[in-house]
Amino acid sequence: MKAHTASLINAILLIILSAWGYMDSESPSVTALIPAFVGVALLICNPGVKKENKIIAHIAVLLTLIIFIGLFRPLMGVIDRGNTIGIIRVAIMLISTVVAMIFFIKSFIDARNNRAKA
Repeated sequence: MKAHTASLINAILLIILSAWGYMDSESPSVTALIPAFVGVALLICNPGVKKENKIIAHIAVLLTLIIFIGLFRPLMGVIDRGNTIGIIRVAIMLISTVVAMIFFIKSFIDARNNRAKA
């Protein structure tokens, strides 16, 4: 899988799962949609990542890292509430974010190796 594909899947999951969490909440808050906003930003960055634009790829990595860090607090919240579906939702977002980050790092390493060979 390429970095742009992993990022696209991550963006879609962030949008869908955070929107689901927002709609499923008894007292919805706009902060529940933060992953969706980041997902939209990642979707906007995806064509640049696909074209291997370094600046856009680094922006996408930064957004991915920020959302990874930012998802830990919601995870703790749903664990405290004992919301099994919420735990699964946030865990899926975390896992997809980690997978996207791994593919970004792999693509950066590959690009560096290709430059060194040239």
